[in-house]
Amino acid sequence: MDIKRRRLVIWGSVSAVLIAGIVYAMRPQPVLVDMAKAEQGRLLVTIDKEGKTRIHDVYTLDAPLTGEMTRIDALVGDTVKAGETELTEIQPAEPAFLDVRSEAEQKAAVEAAKAAEKLASADVGKAQATLAFANEELARARGLIEDGTISKRTLDDAVRARKVAEASLESAKAALKVREHELAQARTRLLSRKDIDSKQKGCDCVPVKAPVSGVILQIFHKSEGVVAAGTPLIEIGNPENLELTVDLLSEDAVLVSPGQKAIITGWGGPDMEARVRRIEPFGYTKVSALGIEEQRVNVILDLVNPPESWHRLGHGYRVDVRVVLFDGNVLKLPLGALFRNGGGWSVFVVDDGHARLREVEVGERNNLEAEIKGGLKAGEKVVLYPGDRIQDGTAVAQR
Repeated sequence: MDIKRRRLVIWGSVSAVLIAGIVYAMRPQPVLVDMAKAEQGRLLVTIDKEGKTRIHDVYTLDAPLTGEMTRIDALVGDTVKAGETELTEIQPAEPAFLDVRSEAEQKAAVEAAKAAEKLASADVGKAQATLAFANEELARARGLIEDGTISKRTLDDAVRARKVAEASLESAKAALKVREHELAQARTRLLSRKDIDSKQKGCDCVPVKAPVSGVILQIFHKSEGVVAAGTPLIEIGNPENLELTVDLLSEDAVLVSPGQKAIITGWGGPDMEARVRRIEPFGYTKVSALGIEEQRVNVILDLVNPPESWHRLGHGYRVDVRVVLFDGNVLKLPLGALFRNGGGWSVFVVDDGHARLREVEVGERNNLEAEIKGGLKAGEKVVLYPGDRIQDGTAVAQR
């Protein structure tokens, strides 16, 4: 073989290899994607919301009357018994201090009461003198009537005058009593605390006892001092009578029914079960952290677990509530594999290395997974989070 032919063979071989390499490099490459498999398993659909515990019946003990209350020695968490546990007592409060003007006014009132008493006493003396004169006139008239010197009418006038004088004397004495009491009342307003303590024989105290049995939840007024009638003193409740309350959006609340199951988490212990007892019929407006007005509805739940498993919970504790809307064993897919196609749902099924568009029927779903009621079989692979590069028939490969 001559040199010219040998060069032709060599350069032809090199060209063929280059062309083959270029063709191989330019061939369509499969798109790398994440894949998921349709599986049969548990699907749990819940409404998740933060809630809190509360004692069903909380009683606030108020001061029954105005007075000076002794210090409450009981502590929060102490057990009390209805009608037996004495929590405090209330005694008459000390009189208010008199300023210079008030003291002068009270002293003037005492002097006025003294003058009124003297006036009433003078009226009594005048009434006594009038009665004495009426008695003498009546005696004289009786003597003269026997002699026939005066008429019967004159005697009757003397009798009437005596009766009027007697009534005037009784009225004057009663008025004197009133003025004496008014003077004593005016002097009482000037008594100091020392004078009151010296006159007081014993403590006229009113004991304040627990109205119900339970545990002290809060003490609003612990220290000794003067309290007004109706002042809240202590809050009492039974921690074994615990319930849960959660405020749901009104569109979520209409999906909840009494007796529905709920899962309690995030309270510091193992998960617990609860049941919806009541959905309150009254909604209210609440502003969210983003400043959006939302209509909220309170839902009340009862704990199903025995009290010994949640005895560490108290009034006003935070919990996470998951109200169960659906719980079943179904064929399911990750929610990221589904996308809207027209009016329904579709997925890209991986078939022999190619993505095939397929419509599916979706049932229940939560934030992560969805129930597939039709269009897929267990074990089939689908593309997760398909982008614009994925079309029907696109070659794909596992990322």
